[in-house]
Amino acid sequence: MTDPGELRASDAEREAVVEQLRIASVEGRLTLVELTDRTEAAYTATTHAELALLTQDLPAAGVAAPAPAPATEGRKRRWFVGVMGDSKRRGKWRIDQELGAVAVMGDVVLDLREAEVRTNSVDILAVSVMGDVKIIVPDGVYVDLDGVAVMGDKKVKVDQAAPGKNVPVVRVKAYAVMGDVKVVGDSHAQPLQRGFAAWREHWRQLHGDDWREIGRQLREEGRELRRQLRDDRMYRGY
Repeated sequence: MTDPGELRASDAEREAVVEQLRIASVEGRLTLVELTDRTEAAYTATTHAELALLTQDLPAAGVAAPAPAPATEGRKRRWFVGVMGDSKRRGKWRIDQELGAVAVMGDVVLDLREAEVRTNSVDILAVSVMGDVKIIVPDGVYVDLDGVAVMGDKKVKVDQAAPGKNVPVVRVKAYAVMGDVKVVGDSHAQPLQRGFAAWREHWRQLHGDDWREIGRQLREEGRELRRQLRDDRMYRGY
């Protein structure tokens, strides 16, 4: 008898989990780094048990959840400005509108990794005049960088997901004049303790080295119990 957790996951089941994760993010249940980590794990999952691990702390698919507050139509862009100085946004924060970053002989840093992204994508207008705009994202997102650089530079240094996957999207419209607009991933920025990785490490500390090994042990114990019951029925003659 095959254990349900050992059943192979289909492409459709992976996509369903990815969509459930996306909805959870828009509802404010996951940060951008958590969404990216779990999306990547969903696409590499091979069994139902691996997929279930990614959503066990989220509402089940199809279960009604409070709807997020609708975005105000025509809502203004949220600006971060550094004029001969610095403007930095890191840690926990909420993104529910388009963003703007302006650096004039100064620096602007937007770290999106721990942000709650309440929109389907992150849209940023970045302007640099003899300054630097740096946008930090989790590796694994898709970055769409467009715009113009005059005696300056605009570049992406992110380990992006393979094409065709439903991963988080960050769109940047950049205008750089004797300045730089850069979008960098985790591998090119100050390390961040990944939330999902920390959660898995906590699981290992509680339950042993590897949750898959625990599952195998439980399944083996179940098989042994079924063998004992079968042998007992044969001995008793029914």
